[in-house]
Amino acid sequence: MQFRMPAGLLVCLSEYKKYNNIFDLMRKGILLSLSLSCLIIFAGKAEEGMWLLPQLKEQNLSDMQRLGLQLNVDDIYNPDSTSIKDAIVIFGPGCTGEVISDRGLVLTNHHCGYSYIQDHSSVEQNYLENGFWAKNQEEELPTPDLQVTFIEKIEDVTEYVLNSLKNDSIYGNLNYVSSLYLNQLAIYYVGQEYLDKNPGTTVEIKSFYEDNAYYLFYEKTYSDVRLVGTPPSSVGKFGGETDNWMWPRHTGDFCLFRIYTDLDGNPAEYSEENIPLHPKKYLPISLKGIRENDFSFILGFPGETDRYATSYEIDELKNIINKTRIRIREEKLDIMLAEMLADPEVNIRYASKYSRSSNYRKNSIGMNRCIDKLKVIEKKKKEEQDFVRWAVENEHPEYKNALDSVKSTVEKRSNYLYRIMTLREALLSGVEFSKVPTDIDSLCIAMDKKDELEIEGRLIVLNEEFESFYDKNYHPETDQKIAKRMLSLYAEMIDKKEERPSIFKTIDDKFAGNYDLFVDECFKKSIFASPEKFAAFRKNPKSEILKSDPMIQYARSVNQEYNDLSVGYYNKNFNGDLFLRKYMEGILEKRKGTSIYPDANFSIRLTYGTVKSYRPADAVKYDYHTTLQGVMEKEMPGDREFDVPEKLKQLYENKNFGQYAGSDNELPVCFITTHDITGGNSGSPVIDASGRLIGVAFDGNWESLSGDIIFEPELQRCIAVDIRYVLFILDKFAGAGYLMNEMQIDQ
Repeated sequence: MQFRMPAGLLVCLSEYKKYNNIFDLMRKGILLSLSLSCLIIFAGKAEEGMWLLPQLKEQNLSDMQRLGLQLNVDDIYNPDSTSIKDAIVIFGPGCTGEVISDRGLVLTNHHCGYSYIQDHSSVEQNYLENGFWAKNQEEELPTPDLQVTFIEKIEDVTEYVLNSLKNDSIYGNLNYVSSLYLNQLAIYYVGQEYLDKNPGTTVEIKSFYEDNAYYLFYEKTYSDVRLVGTPPSSVGKFGGETDNWMWPRHTGDFCLFRIYTDLDGNPAEYSEENIPLHPKKYLPISLKGIRENDFSFILGFPGETDRYATSYEIDELKNIINKTRIRIREEKLDIMLAEMLADPEVNIRYASKYSRSSNYRKNSIGMNRCIDKLKVIEKKKKEEQDFVRWAVENEHPEYKNALDSVKSTVEKRSNYLYRIMTLREALLSGVEFSKVPTDIDSLCIAMDKKDELEIEGRLIVLNEEFESFYDKNYHPETDQKIAKRMLSLYAEMIDKKEERPSIFKTIDDKFAGNYDLFVDECFKKSIFASPEKFAAFRKNPKSEILKSDPMIQYARSVNQEYNDLSVGYYNKNFNGDLFLRKYMEGILEKRKGTSIYPDANFSIRLTYGTVKSYRPADAVKYDYHTTLQGVMEKEMPGDREFDVPEKLKQLYENKNFGQYAGSDNELPVCFITTHDITGGNSGSPVIDASGRLIGVAFDGNWESLSGDIIFEPELQRCIAVDIRYVLFILDKFAGAGYLMNEMQIDQ
């Protein structure tokens, strides 16, 4: 738990990585060397904890066995042989997937594949709306930007890293070392020769327990991944944003891709000659179904938790990060949705953007609700009071002082954090033309000198940057409308007395403070406003055109303000890591002998629990599963979120469920478990006691959206689509039952 910018903001930052470099500077301090013996301890409660796989060898598994596990540890994770771990992949930049056939078929969530499905869609062939099913391998669609990654091996390299830091005169006194530095250590450790002999293999060192342990991950990445099948959004996204984070749920949130290799079985770029992957391991599928209290476990890649955050940081998360995001995104999303509903082409272009932005907004709303309802801040304060008493009684004033310093640092940085969040949400992510290329100085110099060779080379680079900005999912009219509101909203939220981007003075001076006129000017005069304007500039390039371009002026101004605020934040946050690290040291000492698991950091983890209903409120009980009947009950014909395909209604009316019906002769759709998950677990397999696939995790529930900072076993639930519904959609609805011929399906 480095004293970083809070987790809720990091979710936002991850969407816009190009602006993230400054934050490596925020994590300076001193490296602790606590004994790992107090850290690697078995969880006291079955539901809580995202456990590192190497820990499974060290922990007592009696609790898992008591709940029903019928496997050995080596069946799940075996560093020396094949295990279930070898069927799990990182899917894209932030999801999980699982291999379910001996021909490299990968199952994940529909929302994980959504942007790739969108890329393949057009008004004429709208796979988002209509679905897609390849009848054979020749029809499977190459997806150039998609990669999947297997974890080949995991190795404890704590001693190696600590010794390297001890002998490093530059980094040896830091409490946080950048991922770039750690990955350089990883390459030194395995040797470049090893990587050269293993195509597609990379190595990565990740930090755990706040830089007190380090593990090396050997990863193999495949870049020829093809879309095999997806249900229409009326199945895969049924319930839309209304049902997002909610239970009961009736969403068939799945899609299928296939991994391809070269003829030797190695990772390779797309080629017609490539063949389907022959995996080390794939998951068999169970049609047995689930009952309440059935044991299961999940393997996946949870993104980030902050379970050891202080009350001060949680207050900051609630009242600065979440509150700011909620207000700004509400206005942006309203405009975006109106544009999408008015134009089918805009609807396709902005489908993924809208879904992603809306998802984080609703998460922030639910998290704030849970923080209040579950009295999370109050509970943290009580824990901190107890911690202070313990520190004083045990003569550890340094731990109490560290907590006091954490509080002081959070207070000092709060104004900078609010201004960073407001600028990021409104002016950077809210205004798409903030991402136009701004590195124009060299080109301007070349044009002034009339250096034709240099000009041509620079124009080629600028053209590539333009195409990256003005891609097929950009719609200038929508950006123009949103930008007008984002600038005015920013001005409402950041008083003139505060430092604003310099472009606001330009707007005041030249446009009498009229933001609409300024934005219209951007789209009238900028070379980036349309392909035609950019082409005209390329034919007759002049430096004065670039220097006076209003979009470039805007982007430069906003980015400069962002960098200035980041430096200010860093200065107010200076030595924060020292204080928080000392506080964490005290927590580990105080809790020695009790359960301590590392926060999630998008490394492969195991979580386990049971299928279980819950009571969200007085006199209300939610059952542990839903059926197709619930889909029909929610139907609203013509509604973009609750429209039901005609064929699905016919199958329901005829009770044509085949072998996929449950014991009550109804078709199961979704179920809930007590697994401890977070973002990144989307697409993770839910695996039964015998190692067979029974579902695919895709969401958490509304009542526990504070789960990243506190675990509530009575309320926290993982929502999964039942594998029987997946197979029913494949077989009965889509007519793609031929795909099941390559799966191992057990009755």
